[in-house]
Amino acid sequence: MTRTARLTILLAAVLLLGAVGTGAVLHAAHRSGLRDQQQADGPTVRAGTVSLRPTTGRRLLVRNLAWGPHRDEIAAVPADDPQGPRTVSGVKCLRFHAAAGTAVCLRAVHGTLEDSYRAVVLDSHLRELHHFPAAGIPTRARVSPSGHLVAWTVFVSGDSYAGTDFSTRTAIVDTRTWAIDDNLETFHITKDGHPYRAADTNIWGVTFADDTHFYATLATGGHTYLVRGDVSARTLTTVHRNVECPSLSPDGTRIAYKKRVAGASPDAPWRLYVLDLRTMKETATAEQRNIDDQALWSGNGTLVYALPGDYGSDLWTVPADGTGAARRLMTSAVAPAYLG
Repeated sequence: MTRTARLTILLAAVLLLGAVGTGAVLHAAHRSGLRDQQQADGPTVRAGTVSLRPTTGRRLLVRNLAWGPHRDEIAAVPADDPQGPRTVSGVKCLRFHAAAGTAVCLRAVHGTLEDSYRAVVLDSHLRELHHFPAAGIPTRARVSPSGHLVAWTVFVSGDSYAGTDFSTRTAIVDTRTWAIDDNLETFHITKDGHPYRAADTNIWGVTFADDTHFYATLATGGHTYLVRGDVSARTLTTVHRNVECPSLSPDGTRIAYKKRVAGASPDAPWRLYVLDLRTMKETATAEQRNIDDQALWSGNGTLVYALPGDYGSDLWTVPADGTGAARRLMTSAVAPAYLG
């Protein structure tokens, strides 16, 4: 092959790569721009008033992910019509949960060079009561049934629970006094009946039983544990192995959680299980896909959780007793909370 031919081939390759790269950038820019436009086939979204106050019907609040001007705003729909029109609040959150007239909203604060994050406690009108700096990227949020305690978890390094190279920070705030425990890793740990201390402990995924007791995940030594926490005593006690992102049922008898299963991909290791706290019996739900979420109980018999969708995430539901089949509950939504 002549030198001229080689140069011609090289030039053609460079031009082709450049065209591919330019096309990819333009496609990404076009798709990013579309996020500000209403989806033609998306849900109906309308601005209005969203309140946490009791009403005659049960409601479902979510972070709206439908493309358009109201993306990321907290939205409300009737619980019995989750695919119906959404009323959006104007309040934007990355993570959200609410109960008993109190909400926690984890937000990004956009800076010149980099973003920071904060946890904002909202009243029943979704107005700010108090805020706290958050040490990293928001990932979990919960409010106690009374509304007196709020909790959140952030990543302070790494960005996925799937591997081992990550660190979390979990905080609990009492909304009556604004006292904060900003790192649950300082609580006294009892593991397998013995006091335990280790440098690699991580705590995440709080779910409240009442204003004193909660459950969460403890990770240490390459294993995860369900722990029972006591806010007053500042203690964590292991209950069961291989539990992540627990969610306590309304009647306090069962925990829904992510479980790492043998043979699954290291990047998609979890299936959705339910643990009976009285018998310690585990039940696999009918959902066979990888679940990277803290499931929510929509009642004592049904779970709601997020899975990747065309516009971010969709909400799905499945019976908690292992029967039935998973079905899509709501498109373009995440971070659900039931009121009423």
